[in-house]
Amino acid sequence: MGTRTTAHSDDLRSRVVEEILAGASRRQAAERFKVSAASAVRWAQLHSQTGSVHPRARGGKSRSPLEPHAVWLLDLTAAEPDLTLEAMVQRLLTGVGLKTSEAAVRRFFKRHAITFKKNAARRRAGSARRIAGSRALAARPGKP
Repeated sequence: MGTRTTAHSDDLRSRVVEEILAGASRRQAAERFKVSAASAVRWAQLHSQTGSVHPRARGGKSRSPLEPHAVWLLDLTAAEPDLTLEAMVQRLLTGVGLKTSEAAVRRFFKRHAITFKKNAARRRAGSARRIAGSRALAARPGKP
């Protein structure tokens, strides 16, 4: 049996647990459905604890020091949408007393699915182009 990197379906989990409930040992059920014995044991335990074979939620609570200040930071962003990450880091230091980094602020916004799109007010001025001037140079007499 090789190592899997994806979760097994709830259907397979259910069939393994049903086999165990019908009287098969965990190892027998695992062999029949070609899964590891450890998986069969875990699924049977999960079923006895929760009544379901659906996997538990993964991941944990965010440990970011910015989370307790989420409302303040989101209000700041709404009030001043043109602030740079560096400016937000400075505001967190002066406004809340929290020393943090641009990367932490960037991750905070990513977690909260907040993106900053370029719009007309944020665009920088383009380079000055002299299209008419270049045409005038090309049309000068005596020049190839």
